[in-house]
Formats: sequence, C-alpha cells, structure tokens
Amino acid sequence: MITLSLQSLVPAIAEIWLVVAVCLILLADSFAGARRRSLTPTLTLLALAVGAALTVRYGFTGAHVTLFDGMYVSDRLAVVLKLAGFLIVAVVLLYSRGYLERRGILRGEYYVLALTALLGIFVLISAGNLLTVYLGVELLALSVYAMVAFDRESGVAAESAMKYFVLGAIASGTLLYGMSLLYGLTGTLDLGLLAQRLETAGPGVILALAFVVAAVAFKLGAVPFHMWLPDVYEGAPTSVTLFIGTVPKIAYFALAFRLLAEGLAGTTAQWTQMLAPLAVLTLVVGNCVAIVQSNLKRMLAYSTIANVGFILLGFVAGTPAGYAAALYYVLVYVLTSLGSFGVILLAGSRGFEADRMDDYRGLSRRDPLLAGAMMMLMFSTAGVPPFVGFWAKLRIFQVLWETHHLWLVLIAAATSVVGAYYTLRVIKLMYFDEPVEAPAGEPAPGVRLVLGVNAALVLALGLIPGPLLDLCARLIH
Repeated sequence: MITLSLQSLVPAIAEIWLVVAVCLILLADSFAGARRRSLTPTLTLLALAVGAALTVRYGFTGAHVTLFDGMYVSDRLAVVLKLAGFLIVAVVLLYSRGYLERRGILRGEYYVLALTALLGIFVLISAGNLLTVYLGVELLALSVYAMVAFDRESGVAAESAMKYFVLGAIASGTLLYGMSLLYGLTGTLDLGLLAQRLETAGPGVILALAFVVAAVAFKLGAVPFHMWLPDVYEGAPTSVTLFIGTVPKIAYFALAFRLLAEGLAGTTAQWTQMLAPLAVLTLVVGNCVAIVQSNLKRMLAYSTIANVGFILLGFVAGTPAGYAAALYYVLVYVLTSLGSFGVILLAGSRGFEADRMDDYRGLSRRDPLLAGAMMMLMFSTAGVPPFVGFWAKLRIFQVLWETHHLWLVLIAAATSVVGAYYTLRVIKLMYFDEPVEAPAGEPAPGVRLVLGVNAALVLALGLIPGPLLDLCARLIH
C-alpha cells in the first residue's frame, strides 16, 4: 500500500507545479485570452520561472528518492535535466512569440501544449518503472503531435502531423510490446529489479531487447527509423520545429538512460551490439543526405540525425563515462540547435519564412548580428575548435577509444569531415555570396539579446569546457 504525505511529495514539486500551472493558464486563457493575447505567453514564462525556482529550492537534496512504490525517481540527474527543461522551453517560447504573431497563430493552446509536453518530459526523466516510462513517452508524443498540426491553415503541417502520428503510434506499440516481453520474462515492471532478473532470464530477452532498441531509436530519430524527422522539421511551423529539435532530446536521452543503461543493465553486451550498426548508419545517412538539401530546416533535420549517431555512440561504449559523454553531447546539441532555429525565426518576417539556404546569401551585410550568431553556431555544429561542439565530439571519441571501439572512432571522424562541409556552406553563403533581396528580419531587440547570449555560450563553453564536463560525469556516476 502506498502512503503519501505532503512532505513526501516535495521531490515531485516540478511535476505538481506544472499540472497546477496548466490548469491555471487554461482558465486564464479561456476567460481573457481572446481580449489580451499577451496574457498567456507572459503567464507561461512566469510559470516556468516559478517551476525552476521551486526545483532549485526543494530539488537539490543530494539524495536518491523514490515515490509511488518506486515508480518515480528523484536524483541529481533528474533535477539538473528538469532545470535545463525549464530554461530551454522558456527560451523556445521567447524566440517563438514573434513568429506566432506574424502567422496569426498566437493562441493559448500552443503554450498549454508546450507545458504538457514538458510534463511528459519530466515524467520520463524521473521514471523508475516501465509504466512511468510509457506514460512519459505518450504524454510527450501526444502533445507534440498536436503542436505539429497547430497551424490549421497549413496543409503541409497537417500532412506532417499525420505522418508523425502514424509512425509514432507504430513506435509506441513496438515499445509497449518490448516492455510486455520484459515483464513476461522477469515478472516485474520496476527498472531496478528488472536489471537484476534479466541476468538469469532466458533467450527470449534478445527479442524483447530488439523491440525496445527499435522504439528508442525511433524516438531519437536514428536510421532506419528516421523517416519522420525531415518531413516534420520542414512541414511544421518553425516555432514547433524549434521545440521538437531541442527539449525532447533531453527526454529521449533520459529514455535511453533509464531504460537501457539502468533497467537493462544486465544485458549491456547485447543491446550495445544492436546500437552500434544503428549508430554507423545514422552517421553516414545523416551527414551524406544533408549535403544535397536546399531547405535549411531540412538540412538541420539531417544534421540532427547525424548528431543522434554521436549520442548513440556514447551508449555503445556501455560505461558510465560513455553515458556521461552522451549527456554532454545532448546538452551541447540542444544549446546549438536552440540558437540555429532561433536565427531562422528572427530572420523571417510576415509572409517570408527564411527557411531556404539561398535566403541566407549575403546575410552578413543585411544583418551582421544574425550572421555572426549563425556562424558561431555552425562552427560548433561542425566541431571546429574552440567551440563547444568540438569538445562534445572529442569526448565521444575518447570513450570509444577507451572501450576499444577503434573502428567506430574512424567512421565517426570520417563522417564528421562530411558534416563540416554542409555546415560551413551556410557560413560561405552568409559571408562570401552576393546579398539577395529579402525582407528585413524580426527587430525584437530583447530576443536578439537572448540569441546573442545563446551564441556566446557556445563559444564560452568551448573555451572553458571543464565545468560542464565535470557536471555530466558527476550526474552519471
């Protein structure tokens, strides 16, 4: 029997606050949203700030706490990832507001869906049970499906949402079937007990692992389960693409870590062998197909796929150092992707999406700030020192070398050279091509300041990589 008190629920303060905030914002938007369009965005940012403050105040106990009969886990990793989630969603919504106003889709539902997606992310981050894992995955997925189709006037967005929904439903069914096999083999849903009992489970565990690994690969966007990602990135409103390309990656790292590294710890040798060829395919396909893209959002989608390959390589190492390297790579990728899509949002204007590569020809002469920020972000994506993307790739190489995966190091290095071509091509267009006639971008001085800080962080964390690397190592060990 589960007994709860108010004090015992304190570790789950972030989730509790988000549920309260969603209800309050829904009520406020229903009664005043039509008359005061700025109310819901302001209340949402305020709710995120309060949630982050509550998490800082009550989350850092330093203890590993479980609630609801082991279904919910609160540890240092969960607290830091939730703080990152609050911050990233706040910046995403800040970047998005001008775009939503220009497109005439600034509605309260968008902000409510963003908060419910964040709630799903938090449930996944603190999952200690297969049921909690599935609940978090579905709460996040259903919210994101609705966000992709949010622009009701766009047939392309509706088509992308339908593709995403159908493929996502297949992936969810695959995950659920794999979990049912694991339960049948072990007789438990608890991730801690699962790791112990799988060591003595029969040969059927390989089949269960195959289904679970396929579902995790789909959620991350790994080849050959990547087909949804470029279409969704291109077809969704750019503000939604920004959301999908950033904070859910933290959730799917948590999914892989809680489910594979913790729940399936007794079968590490088996699932790392499954992930290795997926990582190689993901690196090769993502980097090679990105070269021929003429749409910047679609190019960044294939760049995301390539980056997922590096994240998977951290898990292929199968060690705490490898998981820490994957966490570091995820945080670096999210920071870089946040700025890249922020540039696309700010470069656009009413009736002009600024999502084609040719739209950025001569941008340095039309808008030096946006061009400078994009240059730093592309250098980081390419892994050019001293930007933080270089250290993220180098750390993955190091853990692969330490675990004697030399062949993976060589493949990752070769594909990184290919990846540098299409990212540096964006810089070439901005600084060396003749300017094209294009409407002026979004003025928004406050948002531009945030974008400048975003780009500066990419450089600062590259010049001083130690603190973030040490933090990731402490969170995993």
